[in-house]
Amino acid sequence: MKSTTSPISDAEAQIMRQLWQRAPQAADEIAAALGPQQGWQLATVKTLLNRLLKKGAVTAEREGRRFLYAPAVPEDAWVADTGLSLIDRLFGGRLAPLVTQFASERELKPADIEALRAMLARYEDKT
Repeated sequence: MKSTTSPISDAEAQIMRQLWQRAPQAADEIAAALGPQQGWQLATVKTLLNRLLKKGAVTAEREGRRFLYAPAVPEDAWVADTGLSLIDRLFGGRLAPLVTQFASERELKPADIEALRAMLARYEDKT
C-alpha cells in the first residue's frame, strides 16, 4: 500500500523515529532528545517539523502555547513505502537484481538463504 505522504529526508526521518518512539511530543522535547547528538537547535527542529506537517507525515495539536506533534503515518507503513520506493528507483521495481546486488556485497548467512527460500515457497504456493 502506497502512502500519500511525500518522501522525507534523512533529517526528517530522525524526527519521525523520535515521534514513533514516543508521541505526542513538543518541539522542545524533540530538540532536547535529538539536538545534542545531531547538533540541532530548536529552530532546526521546528523547521523539520513544519516540513513534515506540510508533507502530511505528522499532525500537530495545540496545547496551551505550544504544539504537540505525533506521527500521521505508522512506522511500518513508512518503512514498507520507503523500501518499495528504493527498489523502484534503484532496481526498476525488480527484486532479483536487489538480492543479487546485496549477495555480491555481503555474504548471505544460512538464515538469510532459508528466509529467501521460504519467501519463494510462499510465492510459488500463491501462483
